[in-house]
Amino acid sequence: MSMLKLGGEVFEYEISGPEDADVIVFSNSLGTTLSLWDVQSEELSTDFRVLRYDTRGHGGSVKSKGPYTFKQLGTDVLNLVDALGIEHFSFCGISMGGLVGQWLGINAEARIDKLILCNTAARLGTAEAWLERAGLVRLRGMVPVVKGTPGRWFTPRFLEMHAELAQQRLNELSRTDAECYAACCEALANADFRHDVSSIKAPTLVIGGMYDPVTTLTDADFLAQRIPGAACVSLEASHLSNLEAADVFTLTIRKYLEA
Repeated sequence: MSMLKLGGEVFEYEISGPEDADVIVFSNSLGTTLSLWDVQSEELSTDFRVLRYDTRGHGGSVKSKGPYTFKQLGTDVLNLVDALGIEHFSFCGISMGGLVGQWLGINAEARIDKLILCNTAARLGTAEAWLERAGLVRLRGMVPVVKGTPGRWFTPRFLEMHAELAQQRLNELSRTDAECYAACCEALANADFRHDVSSIKAPTLVIGGMYDPVTTLTDADFLAQRIPGAACVSLEASHLSNLEAADVFTLTIRKYLEA
């Protein structure tokens, strides 16, 4: 892992793959770190320049006070790629990272080669639910969130067959800074791109999970129908489809990037 100071704030990232290859940036979901993309990084860095980073408030990146905004989270990405001398890049974000991708597609279209939006929505949940969760973790810490997460992130079959892998992610969630998690919840409470995604011009692939109770196939279809020319793929997975359907997920985005 590497650390980079941007405007006095530290961000943790990892970059791998041929230096002259096309760049793909991966953005994690709420309560996870760049390690969420281990499989994709290993498989894709043979042919692509793969950049992963810890979102503000997560992992080794800055633990700043909130509330956060998606303008802030998207600008973090632009500052990171600028510091690394990257002009153009493709972007793949899952869940919260998918909303970062939408913000970039709307506001930084000249920088984006291809956009991959995974298990996400133009409007993820309700403001009331996110603000309630922010208040809960500030009051009681991460324990209540962790307890309710397995059924949101994974199917029962995955939890049974890959219990150790699922537990690794839940342990990572439990270590997330509660105040920063709450600050991200506030960003999600205020994020609504339903009227803006139609302005995205980058070629876009939307990936949904057939069994995802958080961002449903209806949410994926909404994005695909509103973003001009977008393609949509559904995988046999719940919310963290890049883990549960790792091989198919990775092959899908490889084919899309190479097309």
